Order: sequence, then structure tokens, then C-alpha cells
Amino acid sequence: MKADKIRNMTEVELNSEIMKLKNELFNLRFQHATGQLENPVRMRFVKKEIARTKTVLREIEIKRVNA
Repeated sequence: MKADKIRNMTEVELNSEIMKLKNELFNLRFQHATGQLENPVRMRFVKKEIARTKTVLREIEIKRVNA
């Protein structure tokens, strides 16, 4: 997901997106541990998406405090 699309989301949507991505990462880690993971690059992509989403959420929190 592009940062522009993430920036247009509300805080509630961002939090639900983070939870969805964390759940996906858990499932990918479980698949990796059991040897069933077909695309290991997906784990890296999901981690970066979580970081990107958390960064935008933090930007929103900082704007709210400074406003």
C-alpha cells in the first residue's frame, strides 16, 4: 500500500490495518516455522507495511498534540 493511500486513512482504519497486518505476519511466521511458507519475501513486505502504517499513525498523533 502506498504512503499516500495510508495517509488518507483515519486513525481507526490505521489501527485496524495494523492489527490485520500483525495477524498476517503471525501466520507467515507460523508457516515459516513449519516449513510451509511459499513466499518468504512476503514477511519482509508485511513488516515494512506495519512500520509504514505505524509511522503515519505517529505523524497524526504528533499533529494532534502540536495543534
